[in-house]
Amino acid sequence: MTKKFDNLNKTFGMEGEIIPVKAKEVSNEIEKIAQIANDIKKDYEYTRGNLYSLIEKGQEAINGILELAQESEMPRAYEVAGQLIKNVADATDKLMDLQKKLKDIEEESQKGPTTVNNALFVGSTAELAKLLKQQTQNENI
Repeated sequence: MTKKFDNLNKTFGMEGEIIPVKAKEVSNEIEKIAQIANDIKKDYEYTRGNLYSLIEKGQEAINGILELAQESEMPRAYEVAGQLIKNVADATDKLMDLQKKLKDIEEESQKGPTTVNNALFVGSTAELAKLLKQQTQNENI
């Protein structure tokens, strides 16, 4: 037994069966997306907290090493202080990068996937009407 539009599907290159989407499958996909979003949010908060902690500890270490460098007036102490300052600055840059990455992820998730399915017929409207008329005649036979 052939389906009503099989000939049209073959003509337009749309062969294959259209499978209806089940509500349960859609529900499962929504749950997966929600779980991924939740994981991203947790990871962001955890990373942000760690960076804040590292920056605070680095600032305390800078204060300590600067006092030591001033008291001892040793070049090595000043070198270590400079390295600590650079490390804290890098951590603050990472914090800003984290903000940017989260913003990019949120913008990407708001856009969502875009799928465009186009069936293209190259020809005039008269040719299309003629082709459709032939298909309907073939179905009636």
